[in-house]
Amino acid sequence: MSDGNKNKRNQKVKNLISLVILLSGLFVGSLFVDLSQLVKGGGISQKVLNNKDIFELDGRTWVAYSEPIVKMSVINDDACKDCNVDQVLVWFKKMLPTVQTEKVAYDSPEGKKIIDEYKIKTLPAFVFGDKVKDTDFYTQAAQFFTKKDNHYVLDTMKLGMPAGKYLQTPKITDNDIKIGPDDAKVKIIEFSDFQCPYCKMFQGTVDKILEEYGNDVQLVYKPLPLESIHPRARAAALAAECANEQGKFLDYSKKLFDNQKVWTKTDNNRYFINYATQLGLKTKQFEKCLNDKKYNDRIDESIATAKEFGISGTPALFINDKFKGGVSKLEDLNAIIDNYLGKDNKDNGDKNKEDKASDNNNGKAKDNNNTADNKGSK
Repeated sequence: MSDGNKNKRNQKVKNLISLVILLSGLFVGSLFVDLSQLVKGGGISQKVLNNKDIFELDGRTWVAYSEPIVKMSVINDDACKDCNVDQVLVWFKKMLPTVQTEKVAYDSPEGKKIIDEYKIKTLPAFVFGDKVKDTDFYTQAAQFFTKKDNHYVLDTMKLGMPAGKYLQTPKITDNDIKIGPDDAKVKIIEFSDFQCPYCKMFQGTVDKILEEYGNDVQLVYKPLPLESIHPRARAAALAAECANEQGKFLDYSKKLFDNQKVWTKTDNNRYFINYATQLGLKTKQFEKCLNDKKYNDRIDESIATAKEFGISGTPALFINDKFKGGVSKLEDLNAIIDNYLGKDNKDNGDKNKEDKASDNNNGKAKDNNNTADNKGSK
């Protein structure tokens, strides 16, 4: 036999020996685990796992699931008090037991990349791996997910989960009604409905803010007529837009709120036209604007913006990047505005007293409906 053939034969023998050793080791290992489990009650072999859906080991209970492990990235800001996700993660664990959570700081390179790639507007945000689609949780909640590439972003606004922090706010456009200078340090965007009783209740607070802060704030009005419960709200919003065309938005808004119980009981524009006449507007121009629904597209645009940001009730406010829903107390709004302006509450309190004394001396009427509960139309 040649040396070459001898070498090949020796190599085959070595390979067979290695295979026998490997298989023997696997068998002995499995046997050892089974024996260990039998004697000591510990250790679980593959054979046992295949026949059990639940078992105890070392004081812990293990449950077998038919669903895959699902990776979930939680993008968040740990410094944000309203962004705590502890309870949310407990809920996720109940709904999706196989979820594997990874926390990502929103201002980290990875966090910035995810926010930019998936157009995330609010925190906390939840991005799931591709395997989520193979779970019962996804089957039941598919309408709350947006797919991009191999990931699924949970639409927390559609789900009704309150935002802890807004990374974006509604854009202020040339079409918006604005009171106050464009260079104001504080921008207040208000989504409002003239037929909403809570918006009427809140209007006194808005007026007080405009009076107190002057050119330091700009109020941006965005109509959000909730037509399913307020059938005359769109018509009122159109009338207010037409009044704004002639520079009388605030005066006309006051008319609408003061007479809310009157015009809401009608199905025509008679009262809207009367209010325009009472305020000295060019009635024919106003009436044509209203009948032609001149600003209908503007109202639709505002409604779409509200939907984009998950806003479904009024009043709703953005004070720079802070969101406040419902009827907020004046002192709460003062605290937010003062923080942006670098003022302390004591200074603001003194200013309030001075303004009130001055107004009383001038005989000005005040609206004191500023202590309403935090409610809103939905």
